[in-house]
Amino acid sequence: MSQKSVPSLMVQGCTSDAGKSVLAAAICRVLARRGLRVAPFKPQNMALNSAVTVDGGEIGRAQALQALAARVPAHIDFNPILLKPSTDRHAQVIIQGKAHADLNARDYHEYKPRAMKAVLESWQRLNDAYDCIVVEGAGSPAEINLRARDIANMGFAEVVDCPVIIVADIDRGGVFAHLVGTLELLSPSEQARVKGFVINRFRGDMSLLEPGLRWLEERTGKPVLGVLPYLHGLYLDAEDALPRGKLEKENAKLKVVAPAYPRLSNHNDFDPLRYHPEVDFTIVGAHDPVPPCDLIVLGGSKAVQADLDWLREMGWEEAIQRHLRYGGKLIGICGGLQMLGRQLNDPQGLEGAPGSAPGLGLLDFETTLAAEKRLENVSGTLTLPGAPAIEGYRIHMGVTHGPALSRPSTQLGGSPEGAISEDGQVLATYCHGLFDQPDALNALIAWAGHTPAARFDPVERRERDLDRLADAVEEHMDLARLAEWFPCIRPDKAPV
Repeated sequence: MSQKSVPSLMVQGCTSDAGKSVLAAAICRVLARRGLRVAPFKPQNMALNSAVTVDGGEIGRAQALQALAARVPAHIDFNPILLKPSTDRHAQVIIQGKAHADLNARDYHEYKPRAMKAVLESWQRLNDAYDCIVVEGAGSPAEINLRARDIANMGFAEVVDCPVIIVADIDRGGVFAHLVGTLELLSPSEQARVKGFVINRFRGDMSLLEPGLRWLEERTGKPVLGVLPYLHGLYLDAEDALPRGKLEKENAKLKVVAPAYPRLSNHNDFDPLRYHPEVDFTIVGAHDPVPPCDLIVLGGSKAVQADLDWLREMGWEEAIQRHLRYGGKLIGICGGLQMLGRQLNDPQGLEGAPGSAPGLGLLDFETTLAAEKRLENVSGTLTLPGAPAIEGYRIHMGVTHGPALSRPSTQLGGSPEGAISEDGQVLATYCHGLFDQPDALNALIAWAGHTPAARFDPVERRERDLDRLADAVEEHMDLARLAEWFPCIRPDKAPV
């Protein structure tokens, strides 16, 4: 293999959810608009939101979003190590797109040198195929207990000699303490690798912030490369964190709720409902009452039996039964589909202790978990009036059988899939991305009880917001200064 090295830049953050994923996506779109072939990269990701790649593997959802920003197909090499937590101490380890093992934190720490080998293999392939690479770190680089064998932040940057910028979220408060403290906890060589800071989610009077920026630069010797404004209402796939707050809408007609069970996965499935101007969407947390609604959506789960136990403990089983008695609608996606059946079987203990557990019993099928994970991008139609088109992906380990499947909810690749109850109130599918296509979204909203007055296109909205992000970077970051270490981003190269 050749040892070609293209320009690269790593975005690290003071904390989780500081804005690393979003800033990396924005830089990818800036570079793509300059006509460059740019690859996003995250050496190690821990997330329950994932995507299926063009080469049939699984990567973190944030890297799939960054691939969209870069205008390239999502590939397994963009996120060679993905950790999907199944409990507070165990995670499924996915290496270059395929499930490898379930390890506890200590065993994975011992495994990291082998994981680093896969990371560097993917890194070299990207260097051979792209003009430049935008790297995202994970969590914080200043986690002292994780410094040994680090492959996610500075440990990786040091090995491949990648310049670093650090982003902090000013909206949370303590931004100067976050930046100074993070830098102070790095080694001298790592501190030298940091080329500057970016402050994210600023709202207010810039003149009041400027004395702090001057102090920060004098204190650290590092430039503030930009202060990015708080961009409200961005339609972007979250890496893992649940959405902050609730979007206020004047014309919301349909009330939709979804439970936030502990191992909720791929909750980006909810985004089209959350952003649709005529949908009042609420994620309901632990111990919160289940509000009256028109539609309940049960999303994916990395630990279906455990999350079903949580639903019962939180009173959701009674709430769902009451909801259906009063004519409400219910959708189950992937793990949510499995919960709706008569029984869940896990003979190999893939998601917990081996055994079986009763499902909600709302559809006549049962599911048995199998070791082989199904990963595929799919397209087809809903079996609702008009047969609207859908595009999405399947990521699951369950095999589902039963009479309810004779009334499919979708046709995917020419084959029937999922189920709709005989009374038409319950719909189930393994297809993630169920709501992503505008005609399917409107058809499902109409099925749930409201005929939309307008057509909302989630894909188009996401594209507009990626350009909005890139515009903010172009306007508020010192790209000429950044180009000293990352020359491909020089501002004099015209967008295309």
